[in-house]
Amino acid sequence: MSRVPVTVIGLGPMGRAMSKILLDAGHAVTVWNRTPSRADEIVATGAQLAVSPRAAVEAGELIVLSLTHYQAMYDILDGVTASLSGRTLANLSSDTPTATREAALWAQKHGASFLAGGVMVPAPMLGTDHSYVYYSGDEEAFVTHEAILARIGEPRFLGSDPGRAQLMYQANLDLFLTTLAGFAHATALVGSAGITAAEFLPEVLPLFHAIPAMIAPDGIRALGARIDAGDHPGEGSNVTMMGATADHIHETSKTVGIGTALPRAVQELYHRAIADGGGSDGWTRIIDGIRAPLRD
Repeated sequence: MSRVPVTVIGLGPMGRAMSKILLDAGHAVTVWNRTPSRADEIVATGAQLAVSPRAAVEAGELIVLSLTHYQAMYDILDGVTASLSGRTLANLSSDTPTATREAALWAQKHGASFLAGGVMVPAPMLGTDHSYVYYSGDEEAFVTHEAILARIGEPRFLGSDPGRAQLMYQANLDLFLTTLAGFAHATALVGSAGITAAEFLPEVLPLFHAIPAMIAPDGIRALGARIDAGDHPGEGSNVTMMGATADHIHETSKTVGIGTALPRAVQELYHRAIADGGGSDGWTRIIDGIRAPLRD
């Protein structure tokens, strides 16, 4: 792998971690951040601090952006678009798929290749065997820089549509955030009876590990194939049974005086599936209602 010069723009925890990994791999790394002091640690280990966004862009062949949202990319680079031509922008920031596709067109307009990326681990895990990153966009640029990107985490390319990496990233975080919300609600629920979190965690956390076997006894791919085929077998437990449980959780939450927004949302998914005639189907039937939500 050639040690091409890399620029990292945005030095939050992710940007600093990526910069260090690339430095350790032998790349010439230039960094830029609105607050220059955030670069002190990285500069001390060998990175160059650019004096301006233009200098940062012109120092790198691959420009990695780790920012809060895509608007920040425009705020930083709109004044230096003449310097973008022939370079690759790898934007690892979070935003909507629409914003991501618009950014790809903007980059192409200024002669730059564009890759959207979704980093799937926290900063301390970057560069480890657990790290992986979804990419989509310019395939030629991805192939050119794949070995560099692999230093950050296993690169998983999803195709030419820049929005696909963003969607996959957000779908993963949809599951993650909803799971955390469920954990928080369950902790509050048992807490209403004086059960402490210290008591509850050893009881509930093993469930996280057991869920794959519970929902996909024949394997994850087999479950996915059934969902894609619209096949929702309900022999083990069906929508009506699980909907009744959702009702009980919602009612219990009301009774003990904790928030009901989350259990109400879950309850509504099962009520919709039952109303649509799917009461005897398996729980995956609720996906149909999510795909075609009721309109007011």
